[in-house]
Amino acid sequence: MASTLPPPSVILGRQPVLLPDPVPSHPLLDGKPEIGRGEYSIVLDKGDGDRVYKVVSSPADYFLYTADDRPRGKHFPIIHADHGVIGRAQSGYLFHLIEMEKLYPIDEGCATADLATRLIELYWTACQKWGRLGMDMGRIALHHLTVVPINAGESIDAALKALADFVEEYHVLPDILNTNNLMMRKDGTLVFSDPIFIA
Repeated sequence: MASTLPPPSVILGRQPVLLPDPVPSHPLLDGKPEIGRGEYSIVLDKGDGDRVYKVVSSPADYFLYTADDRPRGKHFPIIHADHGVIGRAQSGYLFHLIEMEKLYPIDEGCATADLATRLIELYWTACQKWGRLGMDMGRIALHHLTVVPINAGESIDAALKALADFVEEYHVLPDILNTNNLMMRKDGTLVFSDPIFIA
């Protein structure tokens, strides 16, 4: 019988695909150190210990960070400013500059890591259950987590519901299989930092 748990590479995070573009030239970014890079984003340290500049090229990420009806609350990033369009990525998407709270990779062996791993495992199990639905698998799997008790706490339940509603409203796809899309605050709070993508 096949295991229902995701392979270790999923729990630990797949080898990331990184945005190939250089950091766009902009007065707020010039001279700032790059501290992270994803498939559709570049993160630079603002230098104050509390905030970062995030250059995003994915429309899905831009909506997640700036839409009036975006998910908010304890488990979503605090956005301080939208500094507008600052160029265009090689992909053809516009670069938007977002100023947001500084988040941290999840420390191995802490309670937040246990929670993140549990969410990933539950989501993976739901994905396997709904795999026959193809591209809709992730959306249905996320919805499944909002209706089946997962005993992760009220704030996580509310965050999953808010994320599922956003996914439906904006026709994007969820991505919480990868620990790189889950981060934490200094106090250990789990944050859905980059939980969506466009197909």
